[in-house]
Amino acid sequence: MALATGSRSPERQRARPRLWLVFAAVGLGALVLALLGLAFVRVYDDQLIRQTESELIAQGVVVAEVYRDLLHQQVGTEPYGLSRMAPWPFPELPERPLRPILPSLRSSDEALPPVEEPPTSAIPAEPHAQRAGERLSPLLLLVARSTLAGIRVVDPQAVVVASSGAAGMGTSLAGREEVLRALRGEPRSVLRRRLSEPGDAPLASLSRDTGVRVTVVLPVLAGERVWGAVVLSRTPMTLTKAVYADRWNLTATGLVLLGVVALMSLAAAALVVRPVRNLVRQTRAIAASEPSGFEPVAHPVVRELAELSESLAGMATALRDRNQYIRSFAANVSHEFKTPLASIQGAVELLRDSAERMTPEQRERFLSNIDEDARRLTRLVQRLLELARADSLVARPARTELAPLLESLAERGRARGLTVEVGSVPAGLWLGLPPEVLEDIVWQLITNASQHGGEGVRVRLEADVAAGEGRGRVVVRDDGAGISESNRARVFDAFFTTARDSGGTGLGLTIAQSMLRAFGASLALLPAEGRGAAFAVVAEASPAPAPHRK
Repeated sequence: MALATGSRSPERQRARPRLWLVFAAVGLGALVLALLGLAFVRVYDDQLIRQTESELIAQGVVVAEVYRDLLHQQVGTEPYGLSRMAPWPFPELPERPLRPILPSLRSSDEALPPVEEPPTSAIPAEPHAQRAGERLSPLLLLVARSTLAGIRVVDPQAVVVASSGAAGMGTSLAGREEVLRALRGEPRSVLRRRLSEPGDAPLASLSRDTGVRVTVVLPVLAGERVWGAVVLSRTPMTLTKAVYADRWNLTATGLVLLGVVALMSLAAAALVVRPVRNLVRQTRAIAASEPSGFEPVAHPVVRELAELSESLAGMATALRDRNQYIRSFAANVSHEFKTPLASIQGAVELLRDSAERMTPEQRERFLSNIDEDARRLTRLVQRLLELARADSLVARPARTELAPLLESLAERGRARGLTVEVGSVPAGLWLGLPPEVLEDIVWQLITNASQHGGEGVRVRLEADVAAGEGRGRVVVRDDGAGISESNRARVFDAFFTTARDSGGTGLGLTIAQSMLRAFGASLALLPAEGRGAAFAVVAEASPAPAPHRK
């Protein structure tokens, strides 16, 4: 029996994503969105701190310039002015046309310990700096009310000479490393942990519940000398309060992201759910024997679903062909059984009605017909059992060396009075078939040649290998009457035989094909070359196995 195995169309062979790839893409998309959200939170948190630092730098530069101008009015045009009165010499700064101060803090930077209230300075403030600071303090107070920043100005000895708060004048900031480095001409920005206060405000306030403070210290430069430093500090806005402040824009962004996730989910559903529903319809069509069930689903998108649909269509086609084969086979079997049974029934009725009036020769003839028809039915039953065993044959790995087997079959044929010779057989050629299977099939071809070839037919056994294909074949040729063109197309049909009178059942080649199919082999009728017919058993070829060593 041959089942239809239609080839895939180019539309079905096109590349399709696998099901795991669809789910992986959805998961990866969700992961990317989550990572982007985390990155946004981290970058936004850094941005809040740097924004605070940038604002403090801008305020500090302005305060430093105002303080420097006020101090310059106090010291006049004296070359070194205030720096000559400092208790230690300050280094000269290199001459640079531009001195940009860029924000550098991040939320991941280690925060320094919180500072207590600064102690009162043991040394008095420099007089010029103190007078300039007294004039600057009212301005710092006004600035602090709007910017919420704490601002202090220190002289070259780190004594506070101006402050945005009422307290703090005359205290010393010499214990802070960032202030000392600024008095050496280096701007500094640091994070310090903030001591919580009992009155910390709720969400609506700006930033009083933040755990760190941003501190910026800028030197006050006059030419190439350091005249003091401006110390600014402020608590940055927290992420929670920044989100609360920007809640409407973030809500819009969240809705957009929600829409993106919804679209991704809908796309995944379209890639998976729609083809699955089509597969359900296909299975229902198969159950109802509708023609649409025998065709794969159109545009399944996902590879696994495409393969499943094609498998269902192939299975349905195979079952349909199998059903047609069983129906045809049952009709042929009933036809083959009907003729001898009708003959037996007719002979029995004649014997029952006219046996007394028949001559002994007539009775013997009718009994001989009954016996012949019974024997034919017995042969048919035996061949049908052989065909059933061949259809259910389970293949096992096996190999057979051809040369000894063909020589044995030739001797067996000559012992039966047949003319059988062995032609060219490559040395060491093995076929991937069990010895008993190959022997039964070749012997069936030899007996067919004797049965159909006519008186004195000669049979020749040959073997060769297809170059580059790894397939070998055994060819059985005869020089008999051959097969007519009209019969060549039907020679493998079940129950087709031209030797029914001599006991042929028409099942020999069908049984041989079923046995070979289990091993991935085949039986073919070769083109006629002169007289006779030629059949080829084609199977996987292999070299001789390595000798077993004990």
